[in-house]
Amino acid sequence: MDDYSHLEKRLNYTFKDKQLIIEALTHKSHKKPYNNERLEFLGDAVLDLIVGEYLFSKFPKSDEGILSKIRASLVNESGFTLLAKKLELGNYIYLSLAEENNNGRDKPSLLSNAFEAIIGAVYLEAGLDVAQEISIKLLEECHPKIDLKSLSKDYKTALQELTQATHGVTPSYELLGSSGPDHKKEFEIAIILDDRTIAKAKGKSKKEAQQKAAQIALKELQT
Repeated sequence: MDDYSHLEKRLNYTFKDKQLIIEALTHKSHKKPYNNERLEFLGDAVLDLIVGEYLFSKFPKSDEGILSKIRASLVNESGFTLLAKKLELGNYIYLSLAEENNNGRDKPSLLSNAFEAIIGAVYLEAGLDVAQEISIKLLEECHPKIDLKSLSKDYKTALQELTQATHGVTPSYELLGSSGPDHKKEFEIAIILDDRTIAKAKGKSKKEAQQKAAQIALKELQT
């Protein structure tokens, strides 16, 4: 695991300061004086900017609302987990034995955070242009078709239309709670239909959690 050459090859970037990549790959459970949470915080902001600028250029005629929806569909835990898996990032993360035995290397939250930390580390050492090149290349490899139709899905609207047709009512959304530090809050939302919970999901914002829960509910109701 101390050989990062394969990961660096996938990134097409070689770190000069190896401590940066080590820190980016160190989960807090590993109990070192450092972990990847600060780099994750930075990478999250950098990726938000990179993807925002990419979409701004790609869709010159789209308004802010549409661009925000598309960005939200890419800049989230599931989106970053997809990119992390493309890099096989799980193979390189430093974890505690307990976390490893709990399938930590496959956890979406852990993979997503490590990916953000890696991009934060690249940004620190090489700047925005290099971080942008790496991120967009991965994004386009994982999403061969980046367009309005495939990415700006509003699952809440689709669920509302379905439940009105099948149940004659619309679902309600209930906040079950929130957790995590202020810069990395996670919200859990439940969807209630006919006094029954039909789906639950977590997200970095209430809106993201609602959309994820609505997506789950749609799959359940359509099967």
